[in-house]
Amino acid sequence: MENKEQGFLFEKVNYKILLVGIAVIAIGFILMSGGGSDNPAVFNNEIFSFRRIRLAPTMVLIGFGITIYSILKSPKKDY
Repeated sequence: MENKEQGFLFEKVNYKILLVGIAVIAIGFILMSGGGSDNPAVFNNEIFSFRRIRLAPTMVLIGFGITIYSILKSPKKDY
């Protein structure tokens, strides 16, 4: 039986890209938060701002794309 070396599943670059993707997702969710009103009887139009409707969801989707890329990126093969 061969003795296989145990190591990490991905390379260092994959983990760096993964962390960048997670950071972009977190920034998207932070941009999406807020916009509430202290008084429930008063409607706040700030919830329909460009930041919450367009920018934040786009950032989250870009972050998911980056994380998927980091998982699917092939390691360098040494021949």
